[in-house]
Amino acid sequence: MRVAYLDCFSGVAGDMFLGALLHAGLSLEALEAELAKLGLDEFELKVERTWRDAMEGIRVDVKTSDGAKPPHRGLSEIKTILVGSGLDPETKEWATAVFTRLAEAEAQVHGTTVDEIHFHEVGATDAIVDIVGVVAGLRLLGVEEVHASKIVLGRGIARCEHGEMPVPVPATLELLKDAPVVLSDLEGELVTPTGAALVSTLARSIGAAFSFVPTAVGYGFGTRVREVGPPNALRIVLGDREEGDEEVVLLETNLDDTSGQVVGYLIERSLGAGALDAWAVPIQMKKSRPGVVFCALVEEARADAIERLVFEESGTLGVRRHRVRRAILERREATLTTSIGEVRVKFARGPGGLRRAEPEYEDVARIARERGVPLRQAQETVRREIPIWPDEEA
Repeated sequence: MRVAYLDCFSGVAGDMFLGALLHAGLSLEALEAELAKLGLDEFELKVERTWRDAMEGIRVDVKTSDGAKPPHRGLSEIKTILVGSGLDPETKEWATAVFTRLAEAEAQVHGTTVDEIHFHEVGATDAIVDIVGVVAGLRLLGVEEVHASKIVLGRGIARCEHGEMPVPVPATLELLKDAPVVLSDLEGELVTPTGAALVSTLARSIGAAFSFVPTAVGYGFGTRVREVGPPNALRIVLGDREEGDEEVVLLETNLDDTSGQVVGYLIERSLGAGALDAWAVPIQMKKSRPGVVFCALVEEARADAIERLVFEESGTLGVRRHRVRRAILERREATLTTSIGEVRVKFARGPGGLRRAEPEYEDVARIARERGVPLRQAQETVRREIPIWPDEEA
């Protein structure tokens, strides 16, 4: 499995991410061909190989003709650009997910709704190019998983469209909730909302240790040249990781005074907070009281946050924590165009030629409702058209 590890020793921003990908081997010509599919004519990609503190890397600058004041696009306008582009479905899906996270964070910070939010800096053409460029670049490099280090934050005051704001700006902190961060003494905005949205959306783990074999390294530089401290750069390490084995954390607690509604809500909240899986098993406890064991399987980086959630929601007095290893099949998700519509499909494969594919229930159910056909009929139609693996014939 091809993986990308983001070393955020000096923060992260969209242009730094893009520069690091190019320095690690992403073809500029292939990237420009993907960005041309957006249909936006008002930008030019300026790529410069440069050195800072004897470190070589790439600085990317998106030159636009937006003028002094960038357009204040809303999420619906950006979705329209993405949907109408010639980008492949998976790139559209992940880019949309990044912008949706940004909209949700901005709405939370400003006390409004996602539909009413109009992006300022991050709605400009350069931010769209950064986000789409990163997502498309990862796909061009064959990256299947993204992981990140703990994210180093700066301090001070940032001047933006809303005026002067403390660093990290509110939207950045909202995006990094439950992620491990390091509060440093470095002055300036090390992590931008765009960078925070990219990492929090794309990274499968943040701050967790994992093993892989590095094959390429790239450095992407930010605009600011820092005289003190590490260079203003993001390091990306590309590599290969063996399928089938990883270490995770199992959280569990016995509950005998919690209603079924609360247990169900706790499972829902845990999954929403990033748990790999969550479930409850009925048990008979001391004094013959019926109860349940609540369990959550989580990545190490999310263990503390989900453990705290269990304490808050269940009222339990203690949570057990075990490190476990799990064997997993190689997995991939793809959006396929079938004879009855677009459907997300989860693929898995393993030793001995094992192959599995399962269409996403919500997509098939939606199509069944729209077409007025039985769900089982829609499922059978989709399954007949699913390949054994994305881009492979059955």
